Amino acid sequence: MILPKRSFCLIRHGQTDANRDGIIAGRIEARLTGQGRAAARALADHAWSQPFTLFTSPQDRARDTARLAFPFHAARVVEDLRERDWGIFEGRPVAELPPRTSTPEGGEGWPDMLIRIGAALSGCMAMAGDTLPVIVAHSGVIRAARVLTGRDLNGPSAPNTTPLLYSVVSGSWEEQPLLAARMVS
Repeated sequence: MILPKRSFCLIRHGQTDANRDGIIAGRIEARLTGQGRAAARALADHAWSQPFTLFTSPQDRARDTARLAFPFHAARVVEDLRERDWGIFEGRPVAELPPRTSTPEGGEGWPDMLIRIGAALSGCMAMAGDTLPVIVAHSGVIRAARVLTGRDLNGPSAPNTTPLLYSVVSGSWEEQPLLAARMVS
């Protein structure tokens, strides 16, 4: 999957009870914590330097973050921006997470997720027209975007509520955190 060579912004939802408690949430409907809601509200103060179109995962934690962070913008829900299905590992401690490239029993395989996320991101870029696609989603979606933009699969999860700008510079993709000093993780 090759993404269109245009800028887009990804934001991981606010901290959830599952993030706080070290639980694999995947498709489970984890809820934003007070800290997660406060961090999402803090994003509402950011003045974006260009027009944008807002997209969100269908999962509650992403939709709630989008509503709090962008109270005057309607978000388009994109079903394929949902988090990875971890099958039998859902609800277990993060310490039990299987290798990301494996296919968990009853869950979604990594190659399938890459195809799904690549198509979803490309679709958001097309729907955004001349505006910047701003997408509120999940750690797994951002990890997939990193791979699709030539980065390593491994490494730390994206911080909650920190906008990450993906842009092409001199023919290569770059990921740049925006507002990192102001975000609450």
